[in-house]
Amino acid sequence: MCGVIGISGKPDSSIAQDLYDGMIALQHRGHDACGIVTYNDQFHTKKGLGFVRDVFDASNMKRLQGSKGIGFIRYATAGGMTIEDSAPFTVSSPYGISMAFNGNLTNFSALRKELHEKDLVKLNANSDIEATLNVFAQELAKATTKQPPKKNALITDNIFQAVSAVHKRCKGAYSAIAIIADKGMVAFRDPRGIRPLIVGKRMNNGEAEYIFTSESVMFTMLDFEYVDDVKPGEAVYVDQHGELHRKQVTEGTWRPCIFEYVYFSRPDSLENNISVYKARLRMGEKLAERIKPKMDELKIDVVVPVPSSSTTSALALAHELGVKYREGLVKNHFIGRTFIMAGNENRKKSVRYKLNPQPLEIRRKNILLVDDSIVRGNTIKEIIKMMREAGAKNVYVASASPPVISPCVYGVDMPTRQEFIANQVIKRTVKTPQEKITESIRKHIGADYLIYQTIKDLVDAVRITKGPAKDFCTACFTDKYPTKEVNTKLLRQIEKERLDDASAAHC
Repeated sequence: MCGVIGISGKPDSSIAQDLYDGMIALQHRGHDACGIVTYNDQFHTKKGLGFVRDVFDASNMKRLQGSKGIGFIRYATAGGMTIEDSAPFTVSSPYGISMAFNGNLTNFSALRKELHEKDLVKLNANSDIEATLNVFAQELAKATTKQPPKKNALITDNIFQAVSAVHKRCKGAYSAIAIIADKGMVAFRDPRGIRPLIVGKRMNNGEAEYIFTSESVMFTMLDFEYVDDVKPGEAVYVDQHGELHRKQVTEGTWRPCIFEYVYFSRPDSLENNISVYKARLRMGEKLAERIKPKMDELKIDVVVPVPSSSTTSALALAHELGVKYREGLVKNHFIGRTFIMAGNENRKKSVRYKLNPQPLEIRRKNILLVDDSIVRGNTIKEIIKMMREAGAKNVYVASASPPVISPCVYGVDMPTRQEFIANQVIKRTVKTPQEKITESIRKHIGADYLIYQTIKDLVDAVRITKGPAKDFCTACFTDKYPTKEVNTKLLRQIEKERLDDASAAHC
C-alpha cells in the first residue's frame, strides 16, 4: 500500500511545500521511501529512503520548483527496499512524463518480459510503477503518431486513448498520477477502482487548482474542497490552461478495497464518498449486536481498543454495550505501524515499544480488546500477554473484520497464505465451520473469548445508500477476487516469486 498526491497549480505558482505537507498527512500509508517530482520547463526530482521529514530539507525543497508536482509515499509490498524501486519515475519521450501510483500489477512479470522483448524497453527498477509508466508513454506516442495535435492544440483525446490502452495491458489494482511536460497532469484508476483516488479543487486568485490524492486528509490543511472520486476506468486530465477534462475510457465496476476502511486509511478520510470514521463506527455497532447475547456470561468490565485503527469501532461498541471505554493501552506514536514492518521478529519486538498497558484500567477486570483485524496473530498474542501481566482477570478479543484467509495481490503486504493465523492454526477446508476456526485461533492467541465480524456485517458497515460503491473487494476475507486474471496458478506464481526473491519490491 502506498500513498500518492498530485497538484496542478496555476502558472508561476510553487506547489512543493503543499506536496510536502500533503505527504506528511499520508505518512501512515508507508514508511519505506518517498519522493517528489515537480515541473517548470524541466523535471526536478528528489527521493530517498525513510520518512518524509528525513528525506526532505530546506535545500532540496528550494530546488523543487514548478506549478505541477507529484508526491509519493512507498510501502514495499514484497521483498526489500532500494531507492531504485521508489517513484516517481520519469521518461523523456514522448514529451517527457513522470508518474507515481498506488497499487500492484498482477501481471508485472509478464509485462516486464513483454516490454523488453516486444517493445525494446529495459526497466531499470523492479517496480510495476516504472512498467506502467513505460506502457503509458508508448501508448501515448502511438496515439500521437496516428493523430498529431495541431500546433498549440490539446492532446486530450490522445491521452484518453493511452489510458484506455494501459487498462488493457496493465492488470491488477492501481491509481496513477502523471505529469506530461508542457501538457498537464493526468490521473486514472483501474477498471475496478480497487485503490482510492480523490479529486479536490481550490481557487487561487480566481484560478482553479486541482489535487489528486489517495485520501482527502490534507484537504482542510491545504484549503481544497472535495470534488469527486476518480471513477473506476476513468481518466481525468488537467490541461496547461487549468481546465479539467474527464472521460470514462474503460467500462468500470466499483470494487474498492474494503481493507482501506478497516485499517489503512485515516479516520478523517473520505474515500469513494464514504467516511472512514462513520464506517468504523458502524463496524463497532455491528459487533456489539453480536456480543450482546453473551454479556451475562462474559461480564465485560471495560472495552479497550488496540490503538489506533480500532479506536473508533471500540468507542461505538462500548456505547452500544453500555460498558466503560478506557484507553488501557497507550501508544507511542513515534514507532511505525507493526503490520507494515518487515519480519515477524520485528513486529513482536515493536509491540512492547509501541504499546504500554495502564494497570489501573486493567487490573482485576474483564477486558474486551477491540482490534481492527487479526492477520498474522503475533501482535494480538503479545498484547494479550501484556494485559495478563498487567493483572487482567479475563481478556476477550473482538475483531472488527473477519479472519484473513487469502493473499492480497492488489498492494497489501500479505501475499502468502501460510502467514495468516487463520491458515496456520488449523488445516482449514471450505467445509470447516467458522466456529471451529475461531476456537482454534482463540487458543493460539491465548484469549478467553474471541469474536470476529461477519463479512456481511462488514460490507453493510462500509456501504452507504448514496455511495457509488455497492460492492467491495473482499478477497482477503473471502478468497473471491474481482479481477479475472487472478486464479490458483497466478497465486502460486506470486507466492513462489516472493519466496524465491526476497529482494523483489513492487509497490
